[in-house]
Amino acid sequence: MAAKKRSVIGGVDTHRDTHRAAVIDSTGGLLADAEFPATTAGYVDLLAWMRSFGRVTAVGVEGTGSYGAGLARYLTSKKITIREVDRPDRRARRNQGKSDPIDAMTAARATLAGTAMGTPKTRTGPVEAIRALRVGRRGAVKARTAALNQMCGLVAAAPEPLRAHLTRASAAVLVSRCAVLTYDPARLHEPEHATAAALVGLARRVTALTEEITALDRQVTPIVERPSAPPKASASKKSCAA
Repeated sequence: MAAKKRSVIGGVDTHRDTHRAAVIDSTGGLLADAEFPATTAGYVDLLAWMRSFGRVTAVGVEGTGSYGAGLARYLTSKKITIREVDRPDRRARRNQGKSDPIDAMTAARATLAGTAMGTPKTRTGPVEAIRALRVGRRGAVKARTAALNQMCGLVAAAPEPLRAHLTRASAAVLVSRCAVLTYDPARLHEPEHATAAALVGLARRVTALTEEITALDRQVTPIVERPSAPPKASASKKSCAA
């Protein structure tokens, strides 16, 4: 009965497959620590385990935006107060060593001390949907920019006939011209044909990525029109200099 009336605080060190949890009392004393799978069933067991020591007043969780997102959502649905806990700095890790039980206990004590005051994002609703789509768009834009840079690099060092045809072209013109280049597969040991082959492949990659970005824009637009959201990143216009 005394344990049921006791207020306790939890701390969780999160990982991809498992989470390490610790429970402390109101004075910071460690009551126990245990490991749970990073699954829905694991979240249920983790909370039940914490509650077996008393009334859970708050839980400090590391990585609520990544490995701890699922756990944070579950605890929030159960009306548990969640605090975002920063991972221990490098000096602390050097002094104490890397230890999941220590990290979980540190997360709990940071919550008790009030140094972990961040409120994790809920990762639900339209804002989370927009975030997911923008992750895909950002990756596609980055890959397209890399491919365009590679094309410009190849053009700058290409044999003169090829270079003269492609230099100083805008990105769109460069892609369209490279997409229709011809080369002889039997002569890829020659720089001109090898460069043309590489440029054709890169042009196709840029075209595919542009289509992917356009599709993602169409998918995110109706969601953006309802809640407020950050503006979409615009693709930069560029050309290859001589």
